[in-house]
Amino acid sequence: MTRNPLFAAPLLTAAALALLAGCATPRPDPLPGPTPPPHWQAPLPHHGSLTDLSQWWAAQGDPLLVELIDAAQREAPSVATARSRIAQARATRVAAGAALAPALNANVNAVREPLETVVAANQPPPNLISTTVTGQLQASWEIDLFGANRAARNAAQARLEGARAGWHDARVSVAAEVANQYVSLRTCQRLLAVSEADAASRGETARLTELAASAGFQAPANAALARASAADARGRLSQQRAQCEVDVKALVQLTGLTEPDLRQKLAKVSAKHEDFAPITIASVPAAALNQRPDLLAAERDVAAASADLGSEQAQRYPRLTLNGSVGFINFRSSGTSFNSGTWAVGPLQLALPLYDGGQQTANVASAQARYEEAAALYRAKARQAVREVEEALVNLHSTAERTADAKAAADGYRASFEGVQARYQRGLASLIDLEDARRTALSSQTTAVNLQRERMAAWIALYRAAGGGWTPATPDAPPA
Repeated sequence: MTRNPLFAAPLLTAAALALLAGCATPRPDPLPGPTPPPHWQAPLPHHGSLTDLSQWWAAQGDPLLVELIDAAQREAPSVATARSRIAQARATRVAAGAALAPALNANVNAVREPLETVVAANQPPPNLISTTVTGQLQASWEIDLFGANRAARNAAQARLEGARAGWHDARVSVAAEVANQYVSLRTCQRLLAVSEADAASRGETARLTELAASAGFQAPANAALARASAADARGRLSQQRAQCEVDVKALVQLTGLTEPDLRQKLAKVSAKHEDFAPITIASVPAAALNQRPDLLAAERDVAAASADLGSEQAQRYPRLTLNGSVGFINFRSSGTSFNSGTWAVGPLQLALPLYDGGQQTANVASAQARYEEAAALYRAKARQAVREVEEALVNLHSTAERTADAKAAADGYRASFEGVQARYQRGLASLIDLEDARRTALSSQTTAVNLQRERMAAWIALYRAAGGGWTPATPDAPPA
C-alpha cells in the first residue's frame, strides 16, 4: 500500500495562490467603441403608427408572403449553417468550461500469470496460477492561477452568443430576400398587365389602320407604322412575360416549393396592396442599432478576441497542477486472497515558463492583432448600419414625395392618349400624334409601377436595417 506524506502546507499554499489569482488575469486595453450620431438626419416615416417589427409581415394582409418567408427560412442554407454554428459554439463552451473543473479517470487492470517457486532437486514445480486485479481513480486539477482557462471559457461564451445572434440575422436576411423577390414578381405582373393592354391597343390600331389603308383613307406608310408599333408591343410583352417566369423560378429556389404548387398559390392570392405598413424607428440611432443582431455578433467577436488575448497573456505565467489517486488491489492464488487499498495526494506541480524562443510573445502579439481587427470591424459595421437606416429613410421620403406626382402624371397622360385616340378615329389626328401620346402614356404608367416597387423595396431595406424585430431577449434558435 502506498502512502504519501501529508501535503497540508503545499495545499494551503495552492489555495492561497488560487484565491489571489482571481484578479490577476491580464486584460487588454479597451479600444473606443462606435459612437452613433445623436439623431437621424433623414425624416422618420412614423405616421403615428406603432408597429411590432417582428410581426410586420403578418400586418401586410398577404398570407402568401408570410407562408413563403416561413418556407424559405426552413430551407435556407444560411439559416441551417447558422444553427449548426450555434451547436458547435455550445459544444466549445462546454469543453472550455470543463477545463476549470477537476478531471477524473478510472483504470482497471487484470493479470493472470504463473508463480515462480523454488523446489527441491529432481522435483517437478507446482502448477501455481495467480490473478491480480487492480483499480484506480486518478484526479487532476489545474488551478487557474492567472485566469487562462476562465478567459478561454469567456471567449467560448461570447462566441456562442454571437452565433445565436448570427442565426437571427440569417433569418432576417432570408425574409428580406424573399420579400424583395416576391415584390419583384408582383411588380412584374403589374407591368405585364400594362404591356398586355398596350399590345392589345396597338394591335387594334394596326387592324383599323390596315382597313383604312385598304379603302384608300390612309397612306400605306401609316399602315406600315401601325404594324411596326404593334410588333414592338408584342416584343415587349414577350420580354415582360419571360421576366415574370424568371421571378417565379427564383421564388421556387428560395422557398423549396415545387413550381406547380407555387403557381397555384400565386394564382389564388392577388396582390392588392401597393405599399407596406409603416415601420416605427427609434428617433435615437443608438436605440435602433441595439436591435441589430449582426452588430451584437460583431460585438461578441470583440469580447471573444479580448478573452483570447487575456488567455494568451496568462500562458506566460506559472501554472499549478494538483494530482491525486485512490485505488485497490485484489490478489488471488491457490485459494489465498489478499485485498489492499492505495491512495496518494500529489504531486503538486508548478510549471514556470522560462524560455520558448519567443513563442508566447508571438502568440500574444497575434491575439492583440485579432482583437484590434475585431474592434475595427465592429466600428465599421456600426457605421454601415447607420448608413443603411439613413439610406432607407431617404428613399422612403423620396418615394413618398414622388408617388402623388407619378400618379397624377400617369392619369394625365392616359387621359391625353385617350383623347388623341378618339381624335385619330375621327380623322382629326395623325397616327404619329397617336403613337407619341401612346409612348408617353406607357412610359408614365411604367414609371408609376416601378415607383411602387422602389418604395416597397425601401420598406424592406428599412426592415432589414432595423434588425427585423430582433432584440437581445429574442428566443434562441431551435435545435437542429
